[in-house]
Amino acid sequence: MDIKQIIYNALKEDIGKGDITSLAVVPDRLNIKAVIVARENGKLAGLNIAKQVFKTRDKNVKFKLKTRDGSYIRKGQILAEIYGNARSILSSERVALNFLQRLSGIATLTDKFVRKVKNTNIKILDTRKTTPNLRILEKYAVRMGGGFNHRFGLFDGILIKDNHIKIAGSIVSVIKKIREKYPNMKIEVEAQSLKEVKEFLKSDFDIIMLDNMNILKLKKAIKLINGKYKIEVSGGVNLNNITEISKLKIDYISIGALTHSVKSLNMSLDIIKVG
Repeated sequence: MDIKQIIYNALKEDIGKGDITSLAVVPDRLNIKAVIVARENGKLAGLNIAKQVFKTRDKNVKFKLKTRDGSYIRKGQILAEIYGNARSILSSERVALNFLQRLSGIATLTDKFVRKVKNTNIKILDTRKTTPNLRILEKYAVRMGGGFNHRFGLFDGILIKDNHIKIAGSIVSVIKKIREKYPNMKIEVEAQSLKEVKEFLKSDFDIIMLDNMNILKLKKAIKLINGKYKIEVSGGVNLNNITEISKLKIDYISIGALTHSVKSLNMSLDIIKVG
């Protein structure tokens, strides 16, 4: 979905027919100056999205960035200054902060995982477990946190899962069909057991995902693969076990929690001048 449309829909959802509290309380020509302030430490993502929210609501609102996406921010730090019509700013506040806080939360969590593997060549990947209609923003936030994007959707990457094999009958049959239809696409297969790893190694593909395996099984699977394919580890990876996993001879670690279980970073909009 187009980012402009996402912002428009979010504003429409929140404002509806009008911000009735501000319409009753705030003079229509009153100007204010406000700042967006970080209330905890983290990694920033979405500041330009926040700017677009205010500018979409009122093109005359002035939004001055005091830092940039991808930066580390500290509690109490001013992230942006905003000046313009009070009603416009107040009616944009929550939508802007919702985007900014969630995206910064994703960037912050991603950064924590990235720092855990900083002395390796392993890449931290996201997944398709994103908020509907917000994938383009959430995957952007992962990049701001130092991570990398897996396929964006079903249309730009091939990943063979168990249900595909059940329908086609065998991994050999699946790969044959894919090679015929998409000869130039890389193929990734998902293995959930050592038995599947052994079976899949008889086929021709590019990347093997070892899904929901404990350390012992991962070690055995990696030994079986023996450098034949790129290896991605997925399922059950967290900040407590990723250090141990990162010691293995693997290429990628994909983590759904980057986008599906993230805690938003706390921020606020504070008025510093009225009139």
